[in-house]
Amino acid sequence: MKSTRILLGTAAMTALFAGAALADPAMVYDLGGKFDKSFNEAAYGGAERWAEETGGSYRDIEMQSEAQREQALRRLAESGSNPIVMTGFAFASTLEQVAGDYPDTTFAIIDGVVDEPNVRSIVFTEHEGSYLVGMLAAMASETDTVGFVGGMDIPLIRRFACGYAQGVMDANPDAEVIVNYTGTTPAAWNDPVRGGEITEAQISQGADVIYAAAGGTGVGVLQTAADADILSIGVDSNQNHLHPGQVLTSMLKRVDNAVFDAFTAGTDMETGVHVMDLAADGVGWALDEHNEDLITDEMREAVEAAEEDIISGEISVHDYMDDDSCPISVD
Repeated sequence: MKSTRILLGTAAMTALFAGAALADPAMVYDLGGKFDKSFNEAAYGGAERWAEETGGSYRDIEMQSEAQREQALRRLAESGSNPIVMTGFAFASTLEQVAGDYPDTTFAIIDGVVDEPNVRSIVFTEHEGSYLVGMLAAMASETDTVGFVGGMDIPLIRRFACGYAQGVMDANPDAEVIVNYTGTTPAAWNDPVRGGEITEAQISQGADVIYAAAGGTGVGVLQTAADADILSIGVDSNQNHLHPGQVLTSMLKRVDNAVFDAFTAGTDMETGVHVMDLAADGVGWALDEHNEDLITDEMREAVEAAEEDIISGEISVHDYMDDDSCPISVD
């Protein structure tokens, strides 16, 4: 382990920072923790890969509350960490206040855009990856009814839902897509019990494939789907292994690559908006030994053809972040 793990709010944190080497990169995870088996854990994986390949060291922080965002960023900047990477759009307003106070520190925010000269804003085309897994969901469904369980009801998660629904309907115009969200506060990212309850409700409406885009809450979605002997779709990290033979695929959001690239660039990291789309391997879908028996040759050929068509522009996947009039309701 090449990281110095910091649980923000402990008295020991001051001592840890005081003895830290200058210019080590750092990571601040969003609420839900770095072992959420999804978004944060993907970021952790990228940091660990960088440490293993370079022999370098980094620091990381797991927050305990919303109020600690600013404290975490300032502590890291003042201790010499550079660059500082954070996961989640919720850091945006805090970073807007903090970045200008540390002009010699470079920051990277994943899933947010902050217009400051020392900030890299990393965004993904989640709708493109969600379209692909939507196609697979439609082709795997035996009931012509599939579900989507989102985390916090925000435009970013509606981008997932809209792309997914479009992929479903393009593969099967007769399909029905059931869409629900876990909540309207950050707690929605870490409520697997609620995720399981929503999954049960969707199953009762006929859904036999359910896509979870809900951070740690999605663990409950995948577990409930497996218990009911239906298929689920993971998100961000490859979650196929959580329930082999029951997770149809996972929509990969290569947060690990984003972190690895930022850490590798170090203090020379290029700032500005950095888009990780399907063509740049920023999103995709997972095929491995845990789900290969679920993906037929027809399904694989169809989704690979769609990948090529999205990259070429022949297929245009609706982006809810640009236009909230999604052709298929995700309310």
